[in-house]
Amino acid sequence: MSKRITCQFVGTGSFVPERCIRNAEFLHRTFFLPQGDALDPADNARLVAKFLEITGIAERRWAPDGLAASDLGAEASRAALSDADIDPETLDYVIVAHNFGDVCPRTGQIDTVPTLAARIKQKLGIRNSACIAYDLPFGCPGWVQAVIQADGFLRAGQGRRALVVGTETLSRVIDPHDRDSMLYADGAGAVVLEAVETDASVGILGHRTRSDAVDHARLLRMAPSYHPDAPTDRLYLKMDGRKVYEYAVQTVPGVVSDVLQRAGLTLHDVNMLLAHQANVKMNQAILKRLLRKAGIACAPSGMMPMTISWLGNSSVATVPTLFDLVRHGRLEGYAIGSGDVLVFASVGAGMNVNAMVYRCP
Repeated sequence: MSKRITCQFVGTGSFVPERCIRNAEFLHRTFFLPQGDALDPADNARLVAKFLEITGIAERRWAPDGLAASDLGAEASRAALSDADIDPETLDYVIVAHNFGDVCPRTGQIDTVPTLAARIKQKLGIRNSACIAYDLPFGCPGWVQAVIQADGFLRAGQGRRALVVGTETLSRVIDPHDRDSMLYADGAGAVVLEAVETDASVGILGHRTRSDAVDHARLLRMAPSYHPDAPTDRLYLKMDGRKVYEYAVQTVPGVVSDVLQRAGLTLHDVNMLLAHQANVKMNQAILKRLLRKAGIACAPSGMMPMTISWLGNSSVATVPTLFDLVRHGRLEGYAIGSGDVLVFASVGAGMNVNAMVYRCP
């Protein structure tokens, strides 16, 4: 078999903030409905219990005021570079997926100039001017999409190594009077992707992306607080949760099935599905549809790892953080071995969906 260029993960890292926010901390919040009607705080215990049942989230991590998204991303990057044991000056790309840049914890002001990639490159002390640093805003699927872009560059001969980062501080863009504020978290994950010449069918085997903007662009959006007396000039992350759930369950299985078919594989070949950590019931419904389509009665043990119960939804950081924890044996009951087939999948604002197939060397 002739040799070809394939892209492989040679290092991973993540940064999980120490500050733990448990569900009990929302019991004394005053929540409002979108039309401005207040919910009875005496009913919060039932509301929080229902939230846990649906989402699976018991706690989440929020960054301290002194750390920005670029700081979290730099820490994850240092861990990935150390794991890869390479000189950062040999990187050809630093690609950073995020949605809100560095957000001021007091005012919520979004800062994206310079790019987070430029900031992370500076924090890492990389002087190589041929190392191109840029950002990729693509909703929650941003990190997977950044890996897809890096794979295209490297296989085309436009470099050998890329650092791909997903980082977010969603705690700074949430409306404290919106029940959905309980979903969101902060964190960062990073990988080093390297182009390798091999005759083996390993590395990234294929990918698929779709965007549905006409009917679904504003299922996630920025809007004022639900509190009727709050200033209207500050915007917060808002979501039509039921519609997002329905969109994800309807579209993600098809994208995963398509990318597996393109790679010449089926769900029977997949050892693990690393899916965006947004809602445990949503992910279970996605997996159920995939299994039914493939004629599989029940999921093999260890097929879908979850971190959402203790890390919440950190947007672009969920998938790379999950991958790093599993790859380094830090998620009990899950392990990755040589030859294993992994599927990475995500869905989010846009609305965008993507999936990628990877065989471990």
